[in-house]
Amino acid sequence: MDLPPRSEQIRIVEKLEELLSDLDAGVAELKAAQAKLVRYRQSLLKAAVEGALTAEWRAARAGAHPPPRAGEGQGGGTAPPSQPSPARGGRGQSDTGAQLLERILSERRARWEAKQLAKFAEQGKAPPKDWQKKYPEPVQPDTRDLPKLPEAWVWASLDQLTEFITSGSRGWADYYSAEGAIFIRSQNINKDRLDLSDTAFVRPPKNNDGLRASVQKHDLLLTITGANVGKTACVEINLNEAYVSQHVALIRLVEAALDNFIHLFLTSSSGGRGQLDKEAYGAGKPGLNLQQVGSVHIPLPGRAEISAIMAILKAQLEVISEQNQSIDGLLKQSTAQRKNILRAAFSGQLVPQDPNDEPASALLARIRAQREADTGASASKRGRKAKGAA
Repeated sequence: MDLPPRSEQIRIVEKLEELLSDLDAGVAELKAAQAKLVRYRQSLLKAAVEGALTAEWRAARAGAHPPPRAGEGQGGGTAPPSQPSPARGGRGQSDTGAQLLERILSERRARWEAKQLAKFAEQGKAPPKDWQKKYPEPVQPDTRDLPKLPEAWVWASLDQLTEFITSGSRGWADYYSAEGAIFIRSQNINKDRLDLSDTAFVRPPKNNDGLRASVQKHDLLLTITGANVGKTACVEINLNEAYVSQHVALIRLVEAALDNFIHLFLTSSSGGRGQLDKEAYGAGKPGLNLQQVGSVHIPLPGRAEISAIMAILKAQLEVISEQNQSIDGLLKQSTAQRKNILRAAFSGQLVPQDPNDEPASALLARIRAQREADTGASASKRGRKAKGAA
């Protein structure tokens, strides 16, 4: 290793301190900006799930569809064209969260009944008397301590909005394979999105109990155990054949078009994320059961307002994503710049060289001479001690 003159070493250290200090300050500013983007994203989600994000949208819509004047649409008359009857589920006043929830609950029950009839038919049996009464009613949200919602919104439980909530079974380790069906584990959703860059595969046997956890497009996946508990992903692509592990809950919505809206709610610290965090860590360990997942209470607006929320969020979240990508690029450049600075420092290119500097060879010669003198003095001292002892 070439050693620079002592004076140049001092200049190198001073220049390194200057450059690295500036670089560290820049990195700190970039990371602070990233943290602000995280907080801004959460504030957007909070405004979305509380209705503040679409307050102006509701005001404009109310102006476009004012309530009927006294006597209009009453006393056996018909509502004017701009005010469709609520029974028709039209726009305006009829587009409410309550009506959306009613339709979802009706479809939920219809699907359950269709499955039961299919089972009876498969078994060659006639449906028993009052078989519809065995329908498992979904969990009702406890609204006693919940905040007031905007007009036309309603509280719903996640259980009410889903066809089912399940999780993968145990024993999948026996079926791991180099290829086959995709096997989704908690690490595949630890960034609140489905990341299949590290994909595991399985070849499940026929009639395996785990086949009930077969994944479809528009499903929501939520980690229920481990360090990533509460992380949620939306399945936005067709996976052909895929299953989830026992650490992941599979949530199938009755209304598939709500997948992105519910996913954003579940990732909001003031929404589902906050609720699930309390449940998971309140029990002393990071874990959730399916009942806790189904009990999550969700503020539900009408279809039109959900579309407005998602449109506003999409635009804002794209800006946040672009800024994050820009910051990531600058952070990578900072890392590369640090390496370049250190490389220049140790190759004599960081500071100008001065021909008047004492060469490093002279410094090394003095160091060797001092070391030899110290070694000789130590040997002489040991010799005197040895004579005295004799």
